[in-house]
Amino acid sequence: MDADFIVVLLPAGKGSHIEFGIALGHNKKIYLYSPDVEGKNFATTSTFYFLPEVEIVIGELDDLLENILQEVT
Repeated sequence: MDADFIVVLLPAGKGSHIEFGIALGHNKKIYLYSPDVEGKNFATTSTFYFLPEVEIVIGELDDLLENILQEVT
């Protein structure tokens, strides 16, 4: 509850999606990381991934870290 944001790494299990839902309910920023474009496939992923609170990051883990650091610094 004290976190400013959460990071969900895909593919994620049920526990991760519970945390995802809790973060949404508490208006937390969510970074959703996928190593490939499947993370943005609306037909095969969760509708919740496309909410404004969620930033989908595709690529290398360094890309994820760069996006987070840009926003928190």
